[in-house]
Amino acid sequence: MVLSSRRTVRPASVLSWAWRQAALVVLALLCLLPVAQAQTQMLEGGTVKGQHGDWQIVCKAPPPGAKNEVCAIVQSVTAEDRNNVGLTVYFQRFSDGRRVLRVFAPLGVLLPPGLGLKIDNKDVGHAPFVRCNSFACYAQVVVDDPLVEQLKNGKTAVFIIFQTEEAGIGIPISLAGFGQALNGLR
Repeated sequence: MVLSSRRTVRPASVLSWAWRQAALVVLALLCLLPVAQAQTQMLEGGTVKGQHGDWQIVCKAPPPGAKNEVCAIVQSVTAEDRNNVGLTVYFQRFSDGRRVLRVFAPLGVLLPPGLGLKIDNKDVGHAPFVRCNSFACYAQVVVDDPLVEQLKNGKTAVFIIFQTEEAGIGIPISLAGFGQALNGLR
């Protein structure tokens, strides 16, 4: 007498494929977290004071000892083909006249290549990443008059980040309303 038990046996390739798919889903969800955290922490405690095209003027209460609130022009976007890769662009004018552009990228960005910028398909240059904190890495540059004019008169800026040495990710930012938002910035 032969006893047999019926049991479904899946080939190892099917099981490993299922595990890989599950791992990719979990990884994608984990990658979304830094983008959402960066955008939340960037605007946390801030109030939207105006909307000009695709740009918002966001202000926060003055820091201790200061008289005026701190305001910036802000736009947050995600890559068209990768919703887990996003940027927050933050333009601020200081009381001494300096203008600073900060671009917050998700954790995991490759730091050595820095951040590339093209405006209307013209290469503007690169900026190094300055620091990473618990929610994002950011690049920062002091903005000169020619760059301000390019931002005011351009249609699209493409910020380029790298997650691997071989593959840059270009993330377009609309410049619609930048000039008006800049005029509204105190």
